Amino acid sequence: MKGFAGETRTLTIEIPEHLDLSGLPAFERISILLRENIISGNLVAGQALAEIELAALCDSSRNTLREALRFLHGEGLVNYHQNRGVFVRQLDKRDVRDIFKARRHLEVLALTVNSPISDFHLARMAQHLDNAAQAAANEAWRSVGTHSLRFHQSIVQMLGCARFNDFFSVLLAQLRLLFCSGAGERDFQLPWIARDREILALLSQQQSEAACRALIDYLDYSERQLTATFSHPLSQGESY
Repeated sequence: MKGFAGETRTLTIEIPEHLDLSGLPAFERISILLRENIISGNLVAGQALAEIELAALCDSSRNTLREALRFLHGEGLVNYHQNRGVFVRQLDKRDVRDIFKARRHLEVLALTVNSPISDFHLARMAQHLDNAAQAAANEAWRSVGTHSLRFHQSIVQMLGCARFNDFFSVLLAQLRLLFCSGAGERDFQLPWIARDREILALLSQQQSEAACRALIDYLDYSERQLTATFSHPLSQGESY
């Protein structure tokens, strides 16, 4: 892990072990790396992306970084502010609605067309939830959120479609930008562990219809919760 101290938050970039970026153009490697660090919560909504520091962290030229940031801007993950620079995007209530509309289509589709669920997919989902439980035991709530996102990513991966996988990765990054961080993060993340476990238990029993109902209930509840955050002022020390 590398990091630079910014005005309000250390700029940190991690290289995930699961990430294979070989053979991709340089700008695409950097854009995927930055997107993955949004999903993991290293880069948060509203954070400034200082060009010199970020290029050093990503081991890239500034020209390559600029091209990668333009790519992320097209994905709706960063914004340019005149005379101020590039910032991780801050989403709003309309984004919540759109993100969950897309999630319902992809995740429910994945459970509908994959029956029975293979042991391979079940094991991968179980590993993500085991990691989430361990992170919760360690009070690492940001990691809990990351593993929950990976669990839902593994649902979509059952469709076996690279385009869906790429699209859903962007959705996950946008979703992470809506997550609570700071003092309220524990209360925000804790309910999802049991709900994810319920979905996995039903899938393990090959009860696809019941798992779909549980997933839809999960998504409805999550959308309501995130939408509500835009209607209530934040407590001191919290951000979304």
